[in-house]
Amino acid sequence: MTRSTTGGMIREHPARSLWEARWVGADGRKHSAYAKTRHLAQERLRAGLAAADAGIKPIASKLTLNAWLDEWLETTVAARCRPSTARSYRDVARRYIRPAIGRRSLAKLTPEDVTRMLVDLTARGDLSPTTVRYAYVVLRVALGRALKSGRVTRNVATLVDPPSRATFELAPLSAMQVATFRAAIAGHRLEALFLTALGLGARQGELLALRWADVDLEAGTVTIRATLDPLSGELGEPKTEHSRRTLRLPLPVAIVMRRHRVEQAAVRAQAKRWDSRGFVFTTSTGRPLSSQNVTRDLHAALAAAGLPRQRFHDLRHAFATLQLEAGADVFEVSRALGHASIATTANTYGHFTRAMAERSADRMTAILGEPASG
Repeated sequence: MTRSTTGGMIREHPARSLWEARWVGADGRKHSAYAKTRHLAQERLRAGLAAADAGIKPIASKLTLNAWLDEWLETTVAARCRPSTARSYRDVARRYIRPAIGRRSLAKLTPEDVTRMLVDLTARGDLSPTTVRYAYVVLRVALGRALKSGRVTRNVATLVDPPSRATFELAPLSAMQVATFRAAIAGHRLEALFLTALGLGARQGELLALRWADVDLEAGTVTIRATLDPLSGELGEPKTEHSRRTLRLPLPVAIVMRRHRVEQAAVRAQAKRWDSRGFVFTTSTGRPLSSQNVTRDLHAALAAAGLPRQRFHDLRHAFATLQLEAGADVFEVSRALGHASIATTANTYGHFTRAMAERSADRMTAILGEPASG
């Protein structure tokens, strides 16, 4: 048995292969915590004594992580997060966190529990590094709220090294490929949507939420005011405050948009019913397009043009990369994309393309001048 000078003690239980940490809590009662090693018992003793010194009463051990996740998702997340984010958090908790450690006592959760969860998720072999890291992030956020609400004395997820970020090389369409794509989609029913995505760099949800009231073809502008949730089909707030922005339509996009408005008016005149909200890109009844169907049509159009498969979001990447290759300022591109920070733009598009390298060499040629004669 080892006594602590601060009033706690640690003792071994050989028959049970356990170590026990004992101390008096802020509530005046004796408390115990068990661990498989002396080191872990010492950690729990220090945590218990620190809480007692701070006047923090011991937390009820009956509350499980599952119960806390229920409370957190129904209150904090539902009130503060976008519906798509809340749905994503619920899904990650259900699929990855709850099966692994959901039954553990919230107060007794350890860094080892978190580490084991991450190791097991990685070992499955069917999850990407991004998915494993996202599960860690959701757990860390949930435990951070538990710490702020006094349900735990520490956020054990912060004591674990987070999984490495997945690294991937952006491969958006080049200027030549964009020309090929434009020729391939001429007359396509979604030509206006695809070309607007390339010309403005807007997110898919922002474009599907676009209404004619947001478009001024005389001034040649589009104002982003909302985003469309891909699952619920409901309009929501833009992703960030910077996502609210007015963008200038490139001339080719403005021309296609004018033609699209005329064609849509003809379809509307023949339709038996029409959604009165005035969406720009619609089905045959004026309702906003399905994200899944749009992506399917994009894949088909790319394949028909002999171009590499792209996500719809890669059209946004093409806009940003081609702008930077043409010499645009990173700040301008960041504002056009609606990024919350210019650092996001720099980190995402910091790759050095061949066109940028050639432009850099040309500038240095002008600076250095003609080579000295030998």
